[in-house]
Amino acid sequence: MNVRDFDLNLLHVFDAVMATGHVGRAAERLGLSQPAASHALTRLRLALHDPLFVRGPGGVKPTARAQHFARFAAAALRTLDVALHEADSFDPLRSERRFAVHMSDLATGEFLPTLMTALRQRAPGLRLAVQQLAPEAIAPALDEGRLDLAFGYLPQLGGMHSQALLEERYVVLLRDGHPLRAQIHSRDSLQALDYILVQSHGDPAKALGRLGLEHRIRLTIPHFSVVPGLLKASDLAVIIPERPARTYALAGGLAVVQADLGLSPVAIGIHWVWRVHNDPGHRWLRELVAELLGHDAAPQPAVAGRRRRTGGAAA
Repeated sequence: MNVRDFDLNLLHVFDAVMATGHVGRAAERLGLSQPAASHALTRLRLALHDPLFVRGPGGVKPTARAQHFARFAAAALRTLDVALHEADSFDPLRSERRFAVHMSDLATGEFLPTLMTALRQRAPGLRLAVQQLAPEAIAPALDEGRLDLAFGYLPQLGGMHSQALLEERYVVLLRDGHPLRAQIHSRDSLQALDYILVQSHGDPAKALGRLGLEHRIRLTIPHFSVVPGLLKASDLAVIIPERPARTYALAGGLAVVQADLGLSPVAIGIHWVWRVHNDPGHRWLRELVAELLGHDAAPQPAVAGRRRRTGGAAA
């Protein structure tokens, strides 16, 4: 028998008859008429090629085939019940769900430790799979379900559900003993610096371009992870979001400089698609991220229309 042709309602009738040993009482338990329950049993007998129950004193007795089938029927009903229940609720203390989250290398270092500490306390079985995707790959991954949540400055996802968490501005980071540190105040003073350009973040490249400083780029690298060591060992500078810059500086040997870079603050947020908007587990994770990392801004609904495909990623 093909499972696609099987009526799951028959399992409920079968399970009730097994529990009560009586077709009439089983029908009453399920809110059915006795003829309806008897008809369901007849259909199941035909499907399984077995009488399933035989009449006895005060009710019916299961056949050997019915006793064997009952274990699987009960397990199937329990599994279905759990699945339907979890579709409407989420218990973080018991959940072992896995969420795939996009974060840049900066966000991973700056925010992920805080998030993991909270998860260890509130959802010890929950698993995160952090990915760093190219900007143009994030929207397809969300649409196709390969990614559950995207975190960062992602203007190309403007048509999706989102929640702003914080604003981030860019600063200049260089070694503490840099000979030009005290002179960096205006745009003109930026002309004297040599720069590291990090390819994973688009705005610093735009700033250097607008300031006419492309010729001052001495090193291009894919990620920020090696920036602190490079800065400490050289007179290079980097344009970087302020929060991770201050985190790097607190470790020693680096200085944060406010400079007129011509860059507006960027909105760091979380982004998701309509498919998971009402999912209880997804909603719980979004609320946790907002509680830990954000402010009181309300979630923004998806906006109809074409998504913008320009822009990079920050934080």
